[in-house]
Amino acid sequence: MKLKDMQVTLVGLGRSSLAAARLLQREGARPFITESGDSPRINRWLDLATEHHIPCEIGGHTSEAFAGTDLVILSPGVPLTAACLDGPRDAATPILGELEFACRFCTSRILAVTGTNGKTTVTTLLANMVQKSGRTSALAGNNDTPLSQVILEESPPEYVVLEVSSYQLETIDQFHPAVSAVLNLTEDHLGRHGSMEGYAATKARIFSRQGAGDAVVLNADDPWTAAMRPPAEVACFHFSLQAKGERTLFADERHVYFEDTKIVPLTDNPLPGRHNLANVLAALAVMKAAGFPWDGPLEGLRMFQGVEHRIEHVLNLDGVDYYNDSKSTNEDSLRVALESFDRPIVLIAGGRGKGGDYRTLVPLVQRQVKALVMIGEDTPKLEAAFGTCVPALRADSMMDALRRARENAEPGDVVLLSPGCASYDMYDNFEERGRDFKACARRLADEKHCEKERNI
Repeated sequence: MKLKDMQVTLVGLGRSSLAAARLLQREGARPFITESGDSPRINRWLDLATEHHIPCEIGGHTSEAFAGTDLVILSPGVPLTAACLDGPRDAATPILGELEFACRFCTSRILAVTGTNGKTTVTTLLANMVQKSGRTSALAGNNDTPLSQVILEESPPEYVVLEVSSYQLETIDQFHPAVSAVLNLTEDHLGRHGSMEGYAATKARIFSRQGAGDAVVLNADDPWTAAMRPPAEVACFHFSLQAKGERTLFADERHVYFEDTKIVPLTDNPLPGRHNLANVLAALAVMKAAGFPWDGPLEGLRMFQGVEHRIEHVLNLDGVDYYNDSKSTNEDSLRVALESFDRPIVLIAGGRGKGGDYRTLVPLVQRQVKALVMIGEDTPKLEAAFGTCVPALRADSMMDALRRARENAEPGDVVLLSPGCASYDMYDNFEERGRDFKACARRLADEKHCEKERNI
């Protein structure tokens, strides 16, 4: 793109818009950021904008922000239907998402992953596998590093591993990964996409620009992904926990296979749970589709430590293992977490719910959970759903929840934070919630140590 002297309006003030604005500055354009909010949460982004001499407005989108603009770039959270875009649309001004904008400057080979659950685990594992294969890689996309930030680095990596959200896929046009993967689809973001059919169609856009020489990886066990039809000239790989197949990564009770060839024993997989085994198969399928020999990816798998806030082991206290799964923000991710353990669970759940029906989890909770500790706004709904099948305790803070969980846990049990809800009633994001859980768990351990010291 030739951007010199162009006036560009970026909608939404945050990590991705600031990175895109800096890329625009590098290319000689004149960026301006407009933000509808004015809460204290955006102060750090305002400080960064000032540091990089990027002009901004907050508290609403003025018509002046779009007057005479040559290009509009959207943050992922801004829908194409936003009213502030009516003027640019009427003026036929190009409107791009940050990912679409940045990909036009990307010279690295792109491995792109989307899906409802598992994206962060798979992409983090993939970046590790690429590096263990002796190639340079960067992890970017729908995480802490926008693609624009990677483009700003002086030396581009050989590979960029991208986590891609449905919101980002709404605004792609020329986005062209070498390998794309769709992990799974469950009900999420339907308020934006309208229906599961609309959601699936948006996810399928990830391979819309692929062609000969490219590859797609799909989950053969998920009816929505298995039904997707990539372009005919694109090589299609699958992963499955149910059946072997052509170009398919498969796992039985003891080994991982590619087609009929045994690849690695399951004892080399460090991640707990069937859902993580599916994530491992997906990552291996992407590496196979990208043409990597097995040695590097398998070394990357064996050395992988998992991802923070995703069934992350925190500590063992009095024979009880404490796990942080703060990334669990919906009923499906809570289900996956509960299915990951074959030991009794003291569950800490709750927060700001997304309107789902917790009662669908009643049989699983009855089977897996010995006690439930509830926090946040959805406490009454959780109590109504599960209060008759397990002991249900209310807590007014994370520390209170940990203390109640400890009182109900015995050696060999698991204390699991898997909220099944968004964090915004108590925290700015799920990362802050997970860090608080870990800090409180360590405080419990310190208190135990102090008790022991006093009794000596």
